[in-house]
Amino acid sequence: MSRELVWTGFMSLDGVVDSPGGVEEGHRGGGWVLSTEFLPEAFALKGEELEETTALMFGRRSYEAFAPVWAGSEDHAVYKDLPKYVVSTGLEEHALVDGWGPTEILRSVEDVAALKQGDGGAIFAHGSAELARALAEADLIDRYNLLVFPVLLGAGKGLFSTVDRNRQHLHLRESEAYPNGVVKAVYDVVH
Repeated sequence: MSRELVWTGFMSLDGVVDSPGGVEEGHRGGGWVLSTEFLPEAFALKGEELEETTALMFGRRSYEAFAPVWAGSEDHAVYKDLPKYVVSTGLEEHALVDGWGPTEILRSVEDVAALKQGDGGAIFAHGSAELARALAEADLIDRYNLLVFPVLLGAGKGLFSTVDRNRQHLHLRESEAYPNGVVKAVYDVVH
């Protein structure tokens, strides 16, 4: 049995996943999560994920954004000792954040496929839109944990590929709508 690979993140209603908290990607819609009224229950999925996560996965840019912040964050302290995987062809070992536990660089989608065949529990990929598309195209994502925000951005990186490919079916595992307009949608990928 292979390890489950879960993509988790925030998404605008029109499918944008980048720059939810700021303007990292440079489009004027950055910071869109912060423009929605904060309700703790709308973010409960993130806390539930902490219980299930046995390893973290990032693309290079998401790793470079998250690692320096999460390494010292009390909210993410449980992540410190978990194995972390960064999928990148260009990141060098010396660029990894010190003091944030075990981190391994994977150089290809094939390396991710091999990791999934090993022992262990669920691997959660945070952010990393380009990585998510590559993993989905290789049929490696098993579940999407989405918090969909009530905003249309019109620009930014989308989660899903626009490449013409075979239809991919999803099974709705769980959903909930919140008074601030955020919708939780948890989908299992039908393999």
